[in-house]
Amino acid sequence: MFGNQHLVALLFFITFGYVLIKWAKKQPREKQYFVGNIFAFSLSITVVIWIFLKIYVRGFDIKEDLPFHLCNFVALLLPVFTLTKKKIYFDIILFWILAGTSHSIITPDLLNGFPNFIFLKYWYVHAGLIIFVLYAVFVLNLRPNLKSVFYSFLALQLYAGILFIINKNINSNYFYTNFKPYGPTALDYLGEWPYYILTIELLLIPYFLIIYLPFYLTREKTKLGFFSINQINRKCR
Repeated sequence: MFGNQHLVALLFFITFGYVLIKWAKKQPREKQYFVGNIFAFSLSITVVIWIFLKIYVRGFDIKEDLPFHLCNFVALLLPVFTLTKKKIYFDIILFWILAGTSHSIITPDLLNGFPNFIFLKYWYVHAGLIIFVLYAVFVLNLRPNLKSVFYSFLALQLYAGILFIINKNINSNYFYTNFKPYGPTALDYLGEWPYYILTIELLLIPYFLIIYLPFYLTREKTKLGFFSINQINRKCR
């Protein structure tokens, strides 16, 4: 954490995200959606390749090789959002990504260094998710509302509940519901199991509200803020 490779990866993806969003804002609306689709599919396909490579190298391990950690699951979900153009998906993943994935790039749970594929996959998917949601905000002009906070919270409860049952039945640790990651993370400051889970539950809605605060404060300045993608599409035809 915060070694040379970590810092270089952060700098690279900050630059990549800035350049991509800056460039995309100058493009026609249809091209903006096309680039968003390509980016979403590239993140999803990277996760699929990672799964198949792990299976090819050492066989399938149900305890580790299912894409149930939150960032992998969201990456697989992105094409559903970009193809269906339903804002409810944006409302959910915005808070999941900004609240959860951001910690994954600050305190990466990663044992492999560059140029290992696992290193490249980890950074492209995790940093890519943050770039994608910022792309949706600043290029596609999507904004959450207050209901989005609770939609995202309830969806996360459902997801965590399902994974808790799965983990108990196959003795896995997807979404870290059974124990914390092995590497240093923010969870280390929240106590042992199950206290870190209870603490996170108490902090989630206040944390989501903090993430929502900038959108609330700038809501009057954003005319396209609460339009769905379908509405924007119709206006551009």
